[in-house]
Amino acid sequence: MKLPRMLIVGWILTAGCNAVYPGDPRIAPFSADVTIPLGHRCMGILPTKSLTVDDPLEAHGFVLSGVDKPIVLLALDWCEIRNGAYDEWRDALAKAAGTDPARILLSSLHQHDAPVTDSGAQDYLDQVGMSGELYDREFNADCIRRVIAAMKTSMATAIPVTHLGHGQAKVLHVASSRKIISPDGRVSFNRYSSSGGDKFLQDTDEGDIDPLLRTISFWNNDDPILALHSYATHPMSHYGKGAVSADFVGRARRLREQDDKHIAQVYVSGCSGDVTAGKYNDGTPAMRPLLADRLHTAMKAAWEATVKTPLTPAMISFRNVPLTLPFNDDPEFSRESLMQTLQDAARPERDRILAAMSLSSLDRIERGQPIDLVCVDFSVARIVLMPGESFVGYQQLAQKLSGDVMTMSIGYGECWPGYIPTQLAFDENFDHDWRWVAKSAAAPLETALRELLAKK
Repeated sequence: MKLPRMLIVGWILTAGCNAVYPGDPRIAPFSADVTIPLGHRCMGILPTKSLTVDDPLEAHGFVLSGVDKPIVLLALDWCEIRNGAYDEWRDALAKAAGTDPARILLSSLHQHDAPVTDSGAQDYLDQVGMSGELYDREFNADCIRRVIAAMKTSMATAIPVTHLGHGQAKVLHVASSRKIISPDGRVSFNRYSSSGGDKFLQDTDEGDIDPLLRTISFWNNDDPILALHSYATHPMSHYGKGAVSADFVGRARRLREQDDKHIAQVYVSGCSGDVTAGKYNDGTPAMRPLLADRLHTAMKAAWEATVKTPLTPAMISFRNVPLTLPFNDDPEFSRESLMQTLQDAARPERDRILAAMSLSSLDRIERGQPIDLVCVDFSVARIVLMPGESFVGYQQLAQKLSGDVMTMSIGYGECWPGYIPTQLAFDENFDHDWRWVAKSAAAPLETALRELLAKK
């Protein structure tokens, strides 16, 4: 087992930096190890639990203060965080940072050899003798404690931010749409993450993707402090054999860290429910470093294309629109059907875990708890956090609504919805499982996004 490498938890002010004045924007980068223990479930339902650790899972983030209440962004090398578990993370981080839970931008990168957490789902599983089958509660609590400790350490030496940078670059030969059109004209969404071994799926064009990797950076005069990168693709090269890994996106982030160890590097996955590496990836182990190198090349190019702008508190705003999505109304998602599946010991573990996850989300809907759809607006660039496996069309819409203002859309925030297809994808009969929303979900998300990005 590889030992986790040392992680940076604080940044020391260098000679020549401005003093910290009340009201000035300041940033505190932090990171911590969040690797699951051996024997832990991956992706919530994979039959092979963690057997080895190929490379550690990490949490990377920052606290931006001096702008009304602090804003925290945290990206974890986890598959998904849902419902009560998502609330636990946000509540704990908000309390520690002195802010509101809505101002915690919590996102999973969505690697599949990594955990899914949902406290309500685990409650249901506990009731039928499946304790710890979704995730280890104490491990989750320990991760929260370690991340908060790292965050507090860094907050004590927060660095003034005088400039914001933004740049973007095309990523070559990584992403492709799930959607393919067969020679007979049939539409399907069956180009998965490792479909490149199929000649037809390999030869079919990339389809509708967002080819740009976006980078937002924070600077103290001429000294870069932190770079936040985002690209829309599922982050898997190969998975499912019990080898825990941050996969090619984590590898690319680490390559970027090695380029300049004085700059904190944070990577987040864009809206990529319908985007995978399937055209270019055949699932062999050799593809992981190759995909990482391609992503790393784009990170460097976006950095080299960075435009810096002086940043003042007046340029920074936070907006939040409550989003309510309808629950999947297919018959198998009724409470009665879900309870029958959960309680049937003869059913496969996968089915019972999915039923528990469904019940947790149904409970949330019935108590009227919305999702926070949020935007951090820097005037010259924006960050938008979207829920679940939002399709790339929503990321494209966010950029269109923002005009010339570079907009970084982050996917995999509150993950209970699973896939959130566009209306076009619903009309074309997108039928994958891992979807907890009804087929009417596209309209409320699009409406909320328009409201969010129209606000000033």
